[in-house]
Amino acid sequence: MAEKSAKNVSNANKGPNPAKPKKKSSKDNGTRNLVIGMILLVVLVGAGAALAKNRTDTHAVLPSSVSVADGYGVTFNPKAPVKLDIYEDYQCPHCRDFETVNGKYISSLARAGKMHVVFHPITLLGPESALTAAAAACASDQGKFLDYHAALFQNQPASENSGAWTNDKLVLIGHSIGITSAKFDTCVKSGQYTQWAMNVESDASAKNINSTPTVLLNGTVVPPQAELNLAALKNLFRAAGVK
Repeated sequence: MAEKSAKNVSNANKGPNPAKPKKKSSKDNGTRNLVIGMILLVVLVGAGAALAKNRTDTHAVLPSSVSVADGYGVTFNPKAPVKLDIYEDYQCPHCRDFETVNGKYISSLARAGKMHVVFHPITLLGPESALTAAAAACASDQGKFLDYHAALFQNQPASENSGAWTNDKLVLIGHSIGITSAKFDTCVKSGQYTQWAMNVESDASAKNINSTPTVLLNGTVVPPQAELNLAALKNLFRAAGVK
């Protein structure tokens, strides 16, 4: 009996069995993971924008007609009241289509001083995009940006980064539109404005411009349906005040 009583006392001292913790449902875990994923995405996007800004070289040599305030773009008529920003990649086929349809009209407005036009040659598609952008800047120094800009699209290779765009080829494009200065040849072959091209890309990235062409009229994106419709584009320009 004593043994039984001792056993009973021992069991009494142990008290009630502690409740086992409830397992979290898979639904709770899924919600938690979704929230964590969203937070990480926001952090990564912010970090990407910060890195893009940090790639800007404030000591880069700038070509003529470039405005830092306009995102390092090649700028025409900065005092004109209506502004058009064109983000293009010289290897981009759709940019070539945009130029084919609208290039002469936009160039005529830029030449006539009727519009504040800013060209942003960005380098989304790779190393030959950077080569062509830098060469276009060299043409800007010779007062031939608009002609060279058009010539690059007219001679756009069938595929990207195929080796078709070389410094020698880019120099010959310049000669074909009447550039005769040896400074142009040296500028292209030395990659004088490569870092400037990176600055244009960095600024575009910081502004979340990640596709080409992207066309902004007074800061508002031109609808895709108007990009390849010259009549529609002209109507938009007239409505904005271009005469």
